[in-house]
Amino acid sequence: MAVETTVAGVRAGLQHPLALVALPVVALLVGWLFRRRGEGTTFAGRTRLLVFASRALVVVLLVVAAAGPYTLATASVSGDPQVTMLVDRSASMATTDAAPGELAAAIEDRGVEVRTRRVGSERRSPVGDAVSGALSTNGSVLVVSDGRVTDGRSLEAAAGIAEQVNASIHTVNLSTTTTERAVSVHGPAKTSTGVANTFSAVVRGVELHDSVQLTVTVDGQEVISERVDGGGGVEFRHNFTSTGSHRITARITGEDVHDRNDVFRKTVRVVDPPKILYVARGEYPLGGFLENVYEVDRARQIPNDLSGYYAVVVQDVAARDLGNVSALQRAVIDGTGLVTVGGENAFEYGNYRQSLLTEMLPVTIGEGGRTSRVVIAVDISGSTKGSLSVQQSLALDVLDQLGDRNQVGLVAFNRNVYRIADLSVLGSSRESLSRQVRRLQSSGGTDVSAGIEGATEMLGGGGGTVILLTDGRAQVGDARGAAAEAAQDGVQVIPIGVGTNVADDHLTSVADAGDGTYLRADETNRLRILFGGETREYRGGGLTVVDGSHFITSGVQFEATPDRTHAVAAADRADFLVAGPTGNPVISAWRYGLGRTVAITAYDGDGTLGGLLSAPDSVGVTKSVNWAIGDPERLETGVTDVTDARVGTPVTVTYEGATRPAAKGVQFAQTGDGQYEATFVPGQPGYGSILGAEYAVNYPREYAAYGQSASLRDAVGTTGGRVFEPTEAAAIAEQVRRDATGVRTVTREWTWLVLLGALLLYLLEVSARRLHRIKS
Repeated sequence: MAVETTVAGVRAGLQHPLALVALPVVALLVGWLFRRRGEGTTFAGRTRLLVFASRALVVVLLVVAAAGPYTLATASVSGDPQVTMLVDRSASMATTDAAPGELAAAIEDRGVEVRTRRVGSERRSPVGDAVSGALSTNGSVLVVSDGRVTDGRSLEAAAGIAEQVNASIHTVNLSTTTTERAVSVHGPAKTSTGVANTFSAVVRGVELHDSVQLTVTVDGQEVISERVDGGGGVEFRHNFTSTGSHRITARITGEDVHDRNDVFRKTVRVVDPPKILYVARGEYPLGGFLENVYEVDRARQIPNDLSGYYAVVVQDVAARDLGNVSALQRAVIDGTGLVTVGGENAFEYGNYRQSLLTEMLPVTIGEGGRTSRVVIAVDISGSTKGSLSVQQSLALDVLDQLGDRNQVGLVAFNRNVYRIADLSVLGSSRESLSRQVRRLQSSGGTDVSAGIEGATEMLGGGGGTVILLTDGRAQVGDARGAAAEAAQDGVQVIPIGVGTNVADDHLTSVADAGDGTYLRADETNRLRILFGGETREYRGGGLTVVDGSHFITSGVQFEATPDRTHAVAAADRADFLVAGPTGNPVISAWRYGLGRTVAITAYDGDGTLGGLLSAPDSVGVTKSVNWAIGDPERLETGVTDVTDARVGTPVTVTYEGATRPAAKGVQFAQTGDGQYEATFVPGQPGYGSILGAEYAVNYPREYAAYGQSASLRDAVGTTGGRVFEPTEAAAIAEQVRRDATGVRTVTREWTWLVLLGALLLYLLEVSARRLHRIKS
């Protein structure tokens, strides 16, 4: 094992330091031999001493040579100034002013060789893979692309590889020169009759200086026909009255580059209203509300047999009157949904804590003051330079939202994670943590997964929450995977986006994987709802959406102001969706076994749930029941499910039935008991059908988005590259020359020099003795 030390910036060391152990032994042996051979010689005392010293020094040098001395120092090296130009040939580039041939010729006129590689094809744009394959140590890659990656590795991952080999990614600023539009339709893929479904037809593109006619049809009947100015869309609602597959087609008419993305197709599978059981011991408005949407059976208590129901709704029933709760528990574990609604005989008033029902609820009864374990992970990577003060201010704001009873720790991360402060009761460590936050300094690359993993490690095996402060733009690591692993250990990950260029979609996916909620920087007051406790109590004027990304709360406006909510708290790992005026949960949800359960805790004397049954809040109640139901065909057999697809992208067909199905053009393979799958790749847009299930095929992803993407500029900034104008060929050539000159560590071994010194010293001593004899 080598041993090193640093002197004046140069590291020196020995490859085999154990060889030095032989020094004292060899020195004693040399002394003994010299003394023995020196008896009877004519050397004077001083001469003998000099000869002994020279012999000893020679032995020392030989032992040092055996130890393998070396030094490490940095040195500048010059490579071959050449650049690899990656030219994107995909369809989305047709709207830009790219002229790669002229740019390459201009760069070569400045004395820099250009190697041009074509990337992708009309339908595919694997720019990330191309960048990764073109990287070399201390090299340069010039990307002439809009950065719209539709296949393969992301540009973010390619930038991480570039950093590892000290390579730079540069790009050319491309402007869009022609008009191009793409239309798309968004909304549910499966619903039931009688439900008001919300859809949106959206127009996106570049150079949208005029309006375009947008027409939407449902099963051939026109439902929208209006002009859309620039980019934007139209939202519409539709209630399907018949079961089966239905077709929604959106079409735009106007002049642009491509025609194939002017039409978008969507299929909606409509089934009969699912059958649910409504359990209540009184007459409440909720019963009639449910009968307008679902097939409802009423009961005063839970029966023994629940096999025919997709969900059970229990309202204002005390534990002693619930009936067969064991049968309900078995049904929920097997997939039946459960919605528990409050009232004067429910939750804490109905003694739910002494019932099996409490195990299935996403709330705990009467435990609002519980202590949480929280670790704040702060991004201090180089990308925060100039904005670290914003990170620090947000971290201090987060601290201010957390109650004194919580146990709070602090980590900082860039490519590595740094343990700043271990978990301690916040009431006694708030000032110390604040000082630690103010002392943070930024440096290094970004690995968000390192922050998640380090914070999870600090929490240990007891579960808890990671509050992640970052812009989400990492060069390496798998933040989503780290969040998913944390969730398996009982750790919830709550990302908070901070900065001017936040990767919102990425952080939302991290939150989803980590059983958490993504918050923007101006939404940290929601943390007071979750962790405020007695010292940081939340006060609001009505209902507050805590997690707007959940199916139940997405797109729902809550205007009710219920004055009664039950004394409950969201259970660990439950989805806390809507809070009441005092911060108590009003709507919470989680999964229990294969089933889904929802708790609605707002109530009043007349059973209208504090206004939740009135529009627009009533949509939240309907979506709560729909989420608990899950798949409205779960209890059916002989069901085929196929999702809408895109040209050239594989699509999977699933079938549930007693025997393997047969369909033209696809081959089904068994994947489980009564479950079969087949995969095919559609080649043309339009509508198709397999085993009676219809699906839509739309234009390839390459035709869905235009204009130079922010991810390309992020990759350039991460690797220290530059964004050049198309006219800056001279600047590109000069940059490539600088990139070719790099600094690397040079190792020099000095064994030969030590041996040479030993040899010269020995020859000098022998020569001196001979001269002495001649003189004598």
